[in-house]
Amino acid sequence: MTVVYDVIIIGAGPAGLAAAIYSSRARLTTLLIEKNSCGGQMIITDLLENYPGFNGGINGFDLAVKLESQAKDFGAQIVYDEVTNIEDGKIKKVVTINNSYHAKTIIIASGTHVKKMNIPGESAFIGRGVSFCATCDAPFYKDKDVAVIGGGDSAIQEAIYLSKFAKNVTIIHRRNSLRATKILQERLSFYNNISVVYNSIPKEIIGTSSIEKIKIINIETNETQEIKIDGLFVFIGLLPNTDFLTNIALDDKGYIVTDENMHTSATGIFACGDIRKKYLRQVITAASDGAQAAVSAGHYLETL
Repeated sequence: MTVVYDVIIIGAGPAGLAAAIYSSRARLTTLLIEKNSCGGQMIITDLLENYPGFNGGINGFDLAVKLESQAKDFGAQIVYDEVTNIEDGKIKKVVTINNSYHAKTIIIASGTHVKKMNIPGESAFIGRGVSFCATCDAPFYKDKDVAVIGGGDSAIQEAIYLSKFAKNVTIIHRRNSLRATKILQERLSFYNNISVVYNSIPKEIIGTSSIEKIKIINIETNETQEIKIDGLFVFIGLLPNTDFLTNIALDDKGYIVTDENMHTSATGIFACGDIRKKYLRQVITAASDGAQAAVSAGHYLETL
């Protein structure tokens, strides 16, 4: 006999976990499908200082564990698999690599993935010097020279974290000023081993068995420069995980278009968190989206 859940949630980042907490607490049978591990991008964040309730901040992985435990306590089920397709209908079908599941309503919280530079040498050195997670890999670069690509909050936070291990951290940013919040920019002055190269973009990663240099170009003078490094950390943005979607409206960047109640263009399908078109992508806004999506899904179920 086919099991039909009230709600299937795709993605177990802060949005998906919050949705699971709300829907399972409302006594809706809830299945959470996650490709990798609970927490999404949050688990690679060393310190979340602006999530309410944790004076002094909380480690992203620790917060993910708390949210996962809370969702399970209310009865949410979690399976680890990759969703490949959604088949719409009165009873909706979520197809994964290993199985398929049925539900009356779906909440998409599949989040984002890191954007790559797509320059020579990047693919060859991923896992051998090129990283997208300072929290994961910083200990490998104790007393070594590293570079960080980017100028937003993530790049600056990770550069500060890296400075605790690396001998020197060079931030390479394509603009003439950083985009990170002022409080993070002010903190850079406290670290003697962090420097910033402005108006520059990476052109090539050079090395043999490991990274030896990065070639950059100044976009104003067109001058090239090679910087000796042992590791490279890339934080230039995120891309939405929407490849598995076919009949849901997306914006020109691939994010799901929703209304304020998280309805998508498909009846009975909702979206929340970083995957949807929105201005602010933070853990707190993802959790808020998840709560609203679960409540909206509950209202939809009442109409069936």
